[in-house]
Amino acid sequence: MRNLNYELKQLCNRNRDGSYATQHDRERVLDQIANQLQELGFRHMVVAGLKPKHVDGLVERWKAEGLAVGTIKNRMAELRWWAEKIGKQNVVARDNDHYGIGHRQYVTNVSKARELSAGDLAKITDPYTRMSLQLQAAFGLRRGESIKIRPEWADRGDRLV
Repeated sequence: MRNLNYELKQLCNRNRDGSYATQHDRERVLDQIANQLQELGFRHMVVAGLKPKHVDGLVERWKAEGLAVGTIKNRMAELRWWAEKIGKQNVVARDNDHYGIGHRQYVTNVSKARELSAGDLAKITDPYTRMSLQLQAAFGLRRGESIKIRPEWADRGDRLV
């Protein structure tokens, strides 16, 4: 294990902030960051040696890899945690605009709906599954909602109950 990886692991063990899942994820991300710093050519680093050039190099690498904006922001949060714990908060800029990191896009404009053709529907042998898929398509139901409908009870001729 490299020196930086070990020191970051020790830093995480000494500072138990957040839930167990948060602690585990933070340790995993910081380990990955240490490996990436090594690959970027920053050798023999120590935890207290974090500098703006390291942060800039990491951000440029993440952008070049085409990572999602949310992923980069999450990693920046871990870098800020690291900087805070070593008493060098000013090493990492306070806002992500400084690094040219955009804003998260919470709502996608791409529909996840899939069209089911008559040929595909004919391949389904179970009548209940076939009816469930038809209900989803006809009424815009979710999978769980369409499974709960019992056709023999719900079909009232002119309406669905």
